[in-house]
Amino acid sequence: MKKNFLSLIVCIAALCCSFTTQAQTYIPWKNGKLLVSEENRYLKHENGKPFFWLGETGWLMPERLNRDEVGYYLGRCREAGFNVVQIQTINDVPAFNAYGQMSHPDGFNFENIDKPGVYGYWDHMDYIIETAEQNGIYIGMVCIWGGLVKSGRMDVEEAQAYGKFLADRYKDAPNIIWIIGGDIQCDIKSEVWHALARSIKANDPNHLMTFHPRGRTLSTDFYNDAEWLDFNMFQSGHRRYNQRKNDKNYPIPEDTEEDNWRYVERSLAISPLKPVIDGEPSYERIPQGLHDPSEPLWQDYDCRRYAYWSVFAGAFGHTYGNNAIMQFYRPGVGSAYGAYTPWYEALKDPGFNQMKYIKNLMLTFPFFERVPDQSIIAGENGIKYNRVIATRGNDYMLVYAYTGNEMNIDLTKIKGKKKKAWWYDPSNGQLRYIGEFANKVTRFTPAKRQGPANDWVLIVTDAAQSYVQPEWAALPDAQLQKKK
Repeated sequence: MKKNFLSLIVCIAALCCSFTTQAQTYIPWKNGKLLVSEENRYLKHENGKPFFWLGETGWLMPERLNRDEVGYYLGRCREAGFNVVQIQTINDVPAFNAYGQMSHPDGFNFENIDKPGVYGYWDHMDYIIETAEQNGIYIGMVCIWGGLVKSGRMDVEEAQAYGKFLADRYKDAPNIIWIIGGDIQCDIKSEVWHALARSIKANDPNHLMTFHPRGRTLSTDFYNDAEWLDFNMFQSGHRRYNQRKNDKNYPIPEDTEEDNWRYVERSLAISPLKPVIDGEPSYERIPQGLHDPSEPLWQDYDCRRYAYWSVFAGAFGHTYGNNAIMQFYRPGVGSAYGAYTPWYEALKDPGFNQMKYIKNLMLTFPFFERVPDQSIIAGENGIKYNRVIATRGNDYMLVYAYTGNEMNIDLTKIKGKKKKAWWYDPSNGQLRYIGEFANKVTRFTPAKRQGPANDWVLIVTDAAQSYVQPEWAALPDAQLQKKK
């Protein structure tokens, strides 16, 4: 009875969404296909409009959700501001979906994959991509999970066939981003990854492509020179400081493991310069360290910290994840990593609904001129959670303080004889005007917020500019503004 009731609710909600989606939905590819911007740090559309990647992690959607649930989930992603959903296209060879249909009935021979009268695995994938398109969402397609390639479930010849099949099937979809790899060390079976990537690119040169590496590693260190790699991705992972499990291969110093801004800095220091993003940080409600459910769970404020740290360090966007949602856990389905909340309830989690505030913030200001600039922080900066991180354009600066400590800010780092300043609450998107300030080093003290977190963004602009108004209580929807 419970299951039937849930299905009814999901069906009604999806139906309601279908009536309103087109009228309310921002369709990014109406601005043209995605490109890497001229300064090689960001993504933009053909008409020059910036694209801030706000990703959601829906790994097992193709395998676990039916059509009604797909519609409901993607509608909620749209409402929460996400414009990319990352999925595992297949999580086995063959994989099976919610309808019991397999992905590879004839192995890697796809000539007869579409059978009359059968709603097959790839028909369902088509539906997912089309439903995402209706919601203005890109699908980040991790073509095959890395462990399958590592165990020999796809070789070079099969990768070539699979890549051609995927490219031919989805090259005309406007909302595809190709993701090679899948939680794997970059140098494992690299010949297979190159074969897959090149096969896709040969048949579909119009969609961007990246590589999803294993935890706490970067695609930059291995594939930056690859002709098929348009932008870099790293996985900052789910472990806290000093949770290394004797792994000596992390590219950052010991006791800095949560500092995902270091991956951004490392990537942007390598030539040729390519945009970079944290494609898998710590998930909301997943155990710290991942494998021990008795460990504390990462919370919404941890997710915010990863987002603002990486973006302010120079990332072109960010991907959020939620333990229950990524695996679409529900009663009766096996739980991984201690998930206990049904996925449809986890859609109410605070972190899932807070990510839109960083996208709106970044799109409020001139996008492509923005650079990370730690010289904005005058004097000594903190370490670990006390680190203050700053980014700026020519006449605006943004400073993120996770712990809400006092900070000395050099207002001379941007244009303007006088400056205006605001506090921006990343937990709810609210603004509070502070006042006008002289052009000098100035001390700012955030207000204390109730609860365990006290993270704030300081917004400072040239007083002559009007990006933000003193009377605003929140930022308007920058995505819908006509300016570039």
